[in-house]
Amino acid sequence: MKIVTYCAHADGPERLGFLTGESVVDALAALPAGAATAHFGDAVAFIRGGSAALAQAHQVIDHAPASARLPLAAVQLRAPLRPSTIICSGSNYRTHNAEKANTPLSGKEPEFFIKTADCVVGPGEGIVYDPLLTHKLDCETELAIVIGRPGRHIPVASALEHVFGYTIVNDVTARDRQVRRSPQGFTWYELGRGKAFDSSAPLGPCIVTADEIPDPQALMLRTRINGEQRQACSTAEMIWSCAYLVHYFSCNFTLKPGMVIITGTPAGTAWSTDTDLGGKWQGAPGLVPATRYCLPGDRVESEIEGIGVLRNPVVSLSA
Repeated sequence: MKIVTYCAHADGPERLGFLTGESVVDALAALPAGAATAHFGDAVAFIRGGSAALAQAHQVIDHAPASARLPLAAVQLRAPLRPSTIICSGSNYRTHNAEKANTPLSGKEPEFFIKTADCVVGPGEGIVYDPLLTHKLDCETELAIVIGRPGRHIPVASALEHVFGYTIVNDVTARDRQVRRSPQGFTWYELGRGKAFDSSAPLGPCIVTADEIPDPQALMLRTRINGEQRQACSTAEMIWSCAYLVHYFSCNFTLKPGMVIITGTPAGTAWSTDTDLGGKWQGAPGLVPATRYCLPGDRVESEIEGIGVLRNPVVSLSA
């Protein structure tokens, strides 16, 4: 099942829907008269509804009247959910570690930082280029885990049982705020200001339920900027698996339905060609090295197999 949030027109209210081919089934409009509506107000309510909400949704999709089905091309998709918390795992692909100034992996635990709902934008919405914040705006396509069942200190073996589904997040980064280098050649990272700001978490285009992605470590991930392929890698190349990350972060936080964990990005960022910030381009067949960071007018596509393509333009602050 693919869950979306959409607007029927630009100024319309956001509504929960289910993506079926080239159509969107409106969740509330498809309910039979007198049916319970509690799970269908928005994506977070639907996720909290658990297996009962999923079972009801399957019935809704199978029996939706024509009046509840809208052409996908006629609606505006929004971020499928606005998570209260986005827990972000950094440096989770060996190839990305190799392309940047990094510390050895031996004995290392997952890095993490936090983004909030205020960072989220949806499909087609602008990634804001703010020259007062950064001149080195970079993009990172990442597989995002959507938590479905609450838990604390979750064992690795049962971690994926707590996953509702998966989506895509572009971990937009201000590299000149994230990466600091001293005249002596020392490098350190400031993940807060470099990672969490307006429009730094494009999210979408849909949430795919976990039953349709039985192995999250077997998905191809790609990034294209202005049609040039910058990243192409399998999620099999993660250092710490999705199951391990759910376990690991549950030791810090009680994971709750609707929370999101993003899982890192592979090689191919613009950082890799920025020698001033310690970049070390690794090269790979089919990848086009960046000659600059993102600027207004650029078109970013983040694609993950089985989920779809998240498209966002880069826009100026005044746009």
